[in-house]
Amino acid sequence: MIKESVTVLGTGSMGSALAGAFLAAGYRTQVWNRSHERTAASAAAGATAHPDIADAVAASPVLISCLTTFAATRDSLLGVDGLAGRDLITLNSGTPDQARGFARFARCEGARFLGGAIKNVPAAVGDPNTLLYFGGDRDVFDTHAATLRVLGGELEYLGAEPDLAALYESAVGATLLPALLGFFEGAAVLASRGLPASTMVPYSVKWLQMIESLLPVLAGEIDDEDYTRLGSSVELFHTAAADEARLGAETGVDVSWHAPMHELLSRAVAAGHGAQSITAVIEQLKTGQRSTL
Repeated sequence: MIKESVTVLGTGSMGSALAGAFLAAGYRTQVWNRSHERTAASAAAGATAHPDIADAVAASPVLISCLTTFAATRDSLLGVDGLAGRDLITLNSGTPDQARGFARFARCEGARFLGGAIKNVPAAVGDPNTLLYFGGDRDVFDTHAATLRVLGGELEYLGAEPDLAALYESAVGATLLPALLGFFEGAAVLASRGLPASTMVPYSVKWLQMIESLLPVLAGEIDDEDYTRLGSSVELFHTAAADEARLGAETGVDVSWHAPMHELLSRAVAAGHGAQSITAVIEQLKTGQRSTL
């Protein structure tokens, strides 16, 4: 059964995956990309590719944008007639401020806005364990929940503020690069002994599962501002910095990316948090917030 029409703006790796999921679920799928040749794969799979964004907008009541940024989406839609009365859902990257600005743009154009984030890689689009969360117009979320569930089995509505998805995307995403760099450093350490990175994977998984189990404790200490329950102190991590430097020298691995973290630990010790749980470091991270109050 052919379902309603949906337009996907942006056919990079993620946008193409979104279009593919809609096609597989039986939706009449329209696609547009700033470089029209990049719509070829989606068109070959059955999507209707539009060289003109105005035609792509006119083709569907719901537009799902997966361009790189809010600015790219706004710039692409500037001057396009026909946005009024349509539902505009973004799945691009950006800051909360940029999301709020884009929501104002959508409102001025007469469109209803829902800002979203998809918390997985393109290959996992459509997986029942893939999480998407949204902030903005509740009616847009409720109206298109079945359509959005095609992209992932876990949907969360965070609230009416249009920047909530971008806020949580930034907050949750802050874990990614440090975790990846840590894994890459570990692989480099093993490589110094001729050992493959694959041998580390089972132990890294166990380590990440241990960290996962600690997250409620960490969050509890932070929310209560009671940095006493975890047991792993700031001073413990601060003292380990010297060993990390020695490991780098011994293995020939560049560990200079640790320097800002060590500086943060030193500031926490100097502020009197040495004996407290490592969660007390958040007080140093919040220093910038206090300076703007």
